[in-house]
Amino acid sequence: MYGGGFLFEIGDQVVYPMHGAGVIEAIEEKEILGKKQWYYVMKMPVGGVKIMLPRDQVSSVGLRKVVSAGMMDQVLLLFDEVESDSSIAWNQRYRLNMEKIKSGDVYKGAEVIRDLEHICKKRSLGTGDKKLLDDAKRILVSELALVKNLTEEQAASILDEAVHR
Repeated sequence: MYGGGFLFEIGDQVVYPMHGAGVIEAIEEKEILGKKQWYYVMKMPVGGVKIMLPRDQVSSVGLRKVVSAGMMDQVLLLFDEVESDSSIAWNQRYRLNMEKIKSGDVYKGAEVIRDLEHICKKRSLGTGDKKLLDDAKRILVSELALVKNLTEEQAASILDEAVHR
């Protein structure tokens, strides 16, 4: 049994930037490559994978609790706003969007979806932008599903509706 003093507890719903939302199922001490550490073991409902994250890497990767249902409603309203400048060079846009997603900020992730979807209406996206859009959607859908207690399909449908209204 772990001794406490952990930022998160078993059962907490969290978001792991670049991976999505999940639930902490266990906190275990493991020895990997000769080093003993405490790990958060998270089950990621979207994709059904388990991820182990060393406790001492939590702040560096930006692990955070999922947002409230009210905040998620505000995030979904972001798709009604005017998008940012879509005339910047693709490589600069890609770098900025990647930084937004890596930040783990739910609003910034939604901005990536909004802005890339807007570009997609005008012209086809390049491979890098398509992957970023898919990743940003997957991450937001996973959090939406946990926050609103929905299936992945229901959450994807709500996101799609918000993006295309």
